[in-house]
Amino acid sequence: MAKGILFVISAPSGAGKSTLIKEVMGELGGIGFSVSHTTRPPRAGEIDGVNYHFVTTGEFKSMVSGGKFAEWALVHGNYYGTSLASLETVLGQ
Repeated sequence: MAKGILFVISAPSGAGKSTLIKEVMGELGGIGFSVSHTTRPPRAGEIDGVNYHFVTTGEFKSMVSGGKFAEWALVHGNYYGTSLASLETVLGQ
């Protein structure tokens, strides 16, 4: 089966990544979105599995040890990462 093309949107917090992604997805069809994992608590209005997969530090570190992330980082005391499973799911759609 053919796979899609991966685009990475990266910028500092508050730069407008979510706004850009929503606009592009609204204009173009056939674009998926990989939901990242984080150990930070949800902000008001954020939904687990939609905005992020909110996990404990222990869960996150277990995923790191298991090689479950394509990339991950510790940012301002919280972990963030993109799971390989999420990327594979979206690229395969």
